[in-house]
Amino acid sequence: MTMTDSSGQSNYATKRVLVVDDEADIRELVVLTLMRMGIEADSADNVAHATKRLAERAYDLCLTDMRLPDGDGLMLLSHIAGQYGNTPVAVITAYGSTDNAVAALKAGAFDYLSKPIQLKQLREVVTAALSLPRTSEQTKKTLAVNNERTSSAAHEINNFGPQLIGESAPIVRAREMIAKLARSQAPVYIAGESGTGKEVAARLIHNNSARRDAQFVAVNCGAIPENLMESEFFGYRKGAFTGADADRDGYLQAADGGTLFLDEVGDLPLLMQVKLLRVIQEKKVRRVGDTTEKAIDFRIISATHKNLSEKVLAGEFRQDLFYRLNVIELKMPPLREIPEDVPLLISALIARLQAGVVASGKTPPLTKAAQDALANYDYPGNVRELENILERAIALSDGEKIGKDDLYLTEESGTAPESTTAGERTQPLHEFLDVIEREQIIKALEQTRFNKTQAAKLLGITFRSLRYRLDRLGIE
Repeated sequence: MTMTDSSGQSNYATKRVLVVDDEADIRELVVLTLMRMGIEADSADNVAHATKRLAERAYDLCLTDMRLPDGDGLMLLSHIAGQYGNTPVAVITAYGSTDNAVAALKAGAFDYLSKPIQLKQLREVVTAALSLPRTSEQTKKTLAVNNERTSSAAHEINNFGPQLIGESAPIVRAREMIAKLARSQAPVYIAGESGTGKEVAARLIHNNSARRDAQFVAVNCGAIPENLMESEFFGYRKGAFTGADADRDGYLQAADGGTLFLDEVGDLPLLMQVKLLRVIQEKKVRRVGDTTEKAIDFRIISATHKNLSEKVLAGEFRQDLFYRLNVIELKMPPLREIPEDVPLLISALIARLQAGVVASGKTPPLTKAAQDALANYDYPGNVRELENILERAIALSDGEKIGKDDLYLTEESGTAPESTTAGERTQPLHEFLDVIEREQIIKALEQTRFNKTQAAKLLGITFRSLRYRLDRLGIE
């Protein structure tokens, strides 16, 4: 077995790790490494011995080999998850045993190490695992990933960062899954329609993980021109190309130590897929125009509203990259499947909008007709569309109440506007309505020779509402 060493010691005086391996030399070397880090360590040579150790005292981490004389690492992992759920487990796999590593990650392992063990990697895994939040069951109920009733959703969404608001079974399951994923290093693929909160879920995973103190770098893969993609991801050296007047790091370097979130990953060109796959495999990156590679460490979370499996079959997405990204899948439900959560989301979103620049003073209440219309709408744009609808309604209301007409919903839930083909929507509803509003506002301004006060009266809205719409639509 080959193991590399380096100097350096951390202070973990109160931490204790259990090392489980049937090879005495590996146990001894791992225990010695931990002791040099200032960590107390115990060892066991099989599942039964490890189970006995776990019953005798509490551990902050368990390092276990996948192959043991009386069982395997997955068996021990399952036992710890059931009895000591707050204890992270990292598994040690034989060289080239990728399937075992993936199986362990899907079963809830924090991370994995491959033999021959490299001490640098061992230290990194141990340090990350011991940095995980240690919380009691009572404290867990108040975290962002809790399943507590969300009657105070508006307060939470404004004061505690990204939240998944709702009491429905799909949202409860999503929060439970996020809590598990936050205690792992496994790559996560988040599936769901546009506007379902995929980035919110990714941020929650990061914020409750051992990487929470490092950067969360979100990249919209569909928004980067193909000719700029390599320099944006990898960075570049000064003089690498025309306009490169200084060294610059890319998204990958910015995410070092933290989390890289690739939104709309299905839009990556095939050439970029190849290059990204190599970075994930080698954990090294080279800037454009550079001659040397730099070691890099980040967790990757990806998402798309497209069906990646279908893109793989169509030859538009590399199968090997898909398997690298889709180690664990998290599905975010569309809003039409969780209608019971709509009232909670409305309360939370209105409170956030009221606290922002959209409204000054108290937000007008929703009429019964408006509430019924929102409850029966199918939201093709999901939560993002709901927020847009409410933002528009608050801005355009008369200040006393928000009626059904202020919502600008289509006549029939989920059907297309008359100007589109029946059963189809050529663009998202909020974009379609923005086009209509822009046309009507410009027409009113032209009729009043750009007198905003008169244009507001002609449109039947307040001057404040008109000023907001002009700013939002970019009309000068």
